[in-house]
Amino acid sequence: MSGLDELDRDPRPAALTGETGTGDADRHEAGMRETGSRGTGSRETGRRETGSRESGSREAGTRPPVAARRVAADPVKALMHRHRELCERAVDPLEIAAGLEAHGVTDRTAARFRHRDVFSLAEEMYARTPRDADTPPTPEEQPPARARAGWMPLALLPGALCAAAVAGLRLTDGRPRLIAAVVGASAVLLAVRAVLRRGPLSAGTRTSGIWTCWLLGYALLGDGLLDAAVAGGPDGLPDGTTDGPWPVTVAPVLALALACAPAAASAHLFAVRARRKLTASRGLADFSASVRPLLLGTFALFMGALTVLTALSAAVLGEPPAHARTLTLGALLLLARLLTVHGHSHAPALVLAAAATAEATASATLFAARLPGCGFVAAPVEALIAACGPAGVPTAACGTGALVLLIHAARRLTKASAHAAVERAR
Repeated sequence: MSGLDELDRDPRPAALTGETGTGDADRHEAGMRETGSRGTGSRETGRRETGSRESGSREAGTRPPVAARRVAADPVKALMHRHRELCERAVDPLEIAAGLEAHGVTDRTAARFRHRDVFSLAEEMYARTPRDADTPPTPEEQPPARARAGWMPLALLPGALCAAAVAGLRLTDGRPRLIAAVVGASAVLLAVRAVLRRGPLSAGTRTSGIWTCWLLGYALLGDGLLDAAVAGGPDGLPDGTTDGPWPVTVAPVLALALACAPAAASAHLFAVRARRKLTASRGLADFSASVRPLLLGTFALFMGALTVLTALSAAVLGEPPAHARTLTLGALLLLARLLTVHGHSHAPALVLAAAATAEATASATLFAARLPGCGFVAAPVEALIAACGPAGVPTAACGTGALVLLIHAARRLTKASAHAAVERAR
């Protein structure tokens, strides 16, 4: 029976008879539908995620951060933060304008902050800076100019003391003359130091007066030394007279001491007028164009006063008027002091040192030429003395230095930053 049963069964495979093929196909078709639905859902989900990422990236690219929007909306606030210390210590908008100009901010730069010039930008920065009780007083609260004019009698003191010292030299002889010369020179130096520490000629930084003292000493003794050295001398020390072995020229020093008062008045005039022009100007170029004639006019006014004082000193003392050497030295000293007062002390120190070194080198070459085989060393100095006299050396040295400082002052003292804190320091 079992064998018949096996024979009755169809020997063909089930795949050919179709008995089990329908179930398998159904299962296969269901699996394919399931797989397709999963694939379609994955693709749709991927497309949605990709679209959301792209839209997010586009939104992030088009919309700036909050801080960037704030800076773009208020560029002056960012500038105030950058110059916070300047805004907090400023006593008026002009000081902020000068500080910005010193940091390279020009009228063209101010236009990027929606202002027509640096002065307008400084006014907004000053108005928006918070003030407290420790803020320095405004210029209107400062004492008037008449209350601060105590420097006027002080500026006359060096000339008066120098005149007294010259009178002592003329009226004494021997040891008393030496004592009068030492006491008079010390008194004049102390008076000049007081003038340079108080008033229009005072500077906020300490400066060395070594080169200035050398130049003044050379004006007193240098020409006589060169004249004696050319003749083979000197045969003795200076005795304070004009006809000794080492002649002394007192008139230039007296004229320069008397010129301390015109120098202080010129510096005061320049500072006050420049401050007024800074208040009235509406642009850096406008201010520079208006201050440059003021600087040259003030300088010419001092030179005129020094010319008169040189002629009067020479007439009173009976010496020839040495206008060239006195005027060049006076111009050099005034320009150096003006630059120092307004915050530019490096260039004056270099120029004063160069002028003093040139005078010392000229004197040294005359003595070095006396060594065997070194006569050529003094040839330039001897040619200059033969053409212009002993006064040609200080005139050339001081005149060159004065010209350099005048060009430098025309560039530096015509900027707003040079007049920012001059009145406040006083």
